[in-house]
Amino acid sequence: MGEQNVKLNDDETVYQQFMKSLLGEVQALELMLERGLIESGVSRMGAEQEMFIINSAHQPANKALEMLDKLDDPRFTHELGLFNLEANLTPHPFNGSCLSEMEAELREIHVLAREAAESMDCDIALVGILPTLTLQHLKLDSMVPTARYKALNDAVRNLRGEDFQFTITGIDQLSVRHDNVMLEACNTSFQVHFQVSPENFAHYYNIAQLVTGPLLSLAVNSPILLGKRLWHESRIAVFEHSIDTRSEAHQSRGLKPRVHFGDHWIEESVTEIFKEDIARFRIVLTTETEEDPVGMVEAGTMPSLNALRLHNGTVYRWNRPCYGVHNNVAHLRIENRVIPSGPTVIDEVANSAFFFGLMAGMSDKYEDVSKLIRFADVKTNFLAAARDGIRAQMNWFDDEHLPAKQLILEELLPLARKGLEDKGIDAADVTRFMDVIEERVTLRRTGARWALESFESMQGRGTPDQQLRSIVADMVKQQVKGDPVSKWTLADNSVQQDFRDSYRVVGQFMKTDLFTVRADDIVDFAASLMDWRHVRHVPVEDDVGNLVGLVSHRALLRLVAQGRYGQDKRVTVQEIMKADPITISPDTSTVEAIRLMREKRLACLPVTKKGKLVGLVTEHDLIVVSSRLLEEYLESE
Repeated sequence: MGEQNVKLNDDETVYQQFMKSLLGEVQALELMLERGLIESGVSRMGAEQEMFIINSAHQPANKALEMLDKLDDPRFTHELGLFNLEANLTPHPFNGSCLSEMEAELREIHVLAREAAESMDCDIALVGILPTLTLQHLKLDSMVPTARYKALNDAVRNLRGEDFQFTITGIDQLSVRHDNVMLEACNTSFQVHFQVSPENFAHYYNIAQLVTGPLLSLAVNSPILLGKRLWHESRIAVFEHSIDTRSEAHQSRGLKPRVHFGDHWIEESVTEIFKEDIARFRIVLTTETEEDPVGMVEAGTMPSLNALRLHNGTVYRWNRPCYGVHNNVAHLRIENRVIPSGPTVIDEVANSAFFFGLMAGMSDKYEDVSKLIRFADVKTNFLAAARDGIRAQMNWFDDEHLPAKQLILEELLPLARKGLEDKGIDAADVTRFMDVIEERVTLRRTGARWALESFESMQGRGTPDQQLRSIVADMVKQQVKGDPVSKWTLADNSVQQDFRDSYRVVGQFMKTDLFTVRADDIVDFAASLMDWRHVRHVPVEDDVGNLVGLVSHRALLRLVAQGRYGQDKRVTVQEIMKADPITISPDTSTVEAIRLMREKRLACLPVTKKGKLVGLVTEHDLIVVSSRLLEEYLESE
């Protein structure tokens, strides 16, 4: 989707012409392959570094455009969200010191980005999903204002015909309903590119598919989304849903999502993938195309294949084929998109080295990996790695089933080392980066496990918002230090931060683990709940989660005082509840909530979103906020 000159056009004639161009470009590509006009015998590697921009509260900061002006470096570009940046690394021949050169450039990019961010009182976080992201950060005013992204959002919305809605279950469960494609901006990755010869494309592509599961299991770094602990690499599930153009009817009949791993091995050529994606997925955007790509090939000019590249850019395979032209030389690449951003530069390069080493080592060792394992087992490995990380179970050759840790340490790591060595990668680099992988896998200390264990260690100390901010603060500090994640100590929430940043709106500290009653429940149940849970208010909701009332401790006392409560008297909640209570939204400022409770003499405020109960704020919660602020004020005198 790097093409900027794209259009969303409802003129069917335009789409028909674009489809004609698309088919002509496939024909041109086949002609180039037939005549050997695509570069062969050369291996190159490259990468794209995506990152989050965060403010002093360690939350997303919409500063991408200002930072790009400040950086003035052609390697940097924007992504979908204004709180994201991307840097494109210099490609290198796959030999010698290519890995250490990649690391050096990555460190330079990280420093440059941090310096530009610091000039705006911001910083940079390398992580697959930023733990402090909220739905408030995913509105359209956080989208980079380009025609390309507006067209993408409108096209996906038009095809889908309804809001994006999905549920992900991990340690916690997250159910999301959202009205735009900004969910995609939750995800940042470290995408690696590997140039291959066209005659060997199917062989290498199948190897890339095979090793992606084990690779992902050791690279996971995205376990927390919207405050919920989900998959170890939640990007996989989130990205699939964020660009899902399928209507409910399309999903029910089994139409494939645009983000997918694939369903079968490739047999002969890259064109198999392009043809399948053209057949399966509707055109969503159009662009200017070359008039006669086949004629260009005949004349010795390699076409850009703009239509094919644009359509390919709207289909998000986790291993995606890429076509490019430089100085009239066409080439093919495999783009692996599963590696998340972070936890550190050295971790990212080590992940890449493991992938490149396996591509090389397996290519030399196995003539055809598709004959050794079922594709369904390979896809199962990918999903298991996304869910469970390094604790995943892997299917392997000869119908073997074993832990990812064992498979990597006993078989894949030695093979990756040999693959790198045989391709002439500097011995010191091979040892350095493979040792990073070995230690991480041996200790099972991935970025995901570090974040989850840090979050668990903070339970009972501070609010979830404070805990997540502390995780991000510690993550950034350790990224700057530069040690691989296997050497990190757990984060804790004793890090000095502005206490007020965790209490600016009620959604940051409201109680969400609520016990509720229904209107036709007996009062005895409401009274028991208050006694068991030591609360003075119980919300009343209907069967679909709409708030319909509030039962207070005072209402129960009044019932007893009036003599209406006893063993032989049945009173329902509806008879004593306060119907249609005053409510606030999660975005209500804490100051406004305090003022409302004081003016209306309220002891609690239900928090709702579109009529649905999502939380509760009580006098006790606000006393805690006020006492902390007073304490900080007095200590600062």
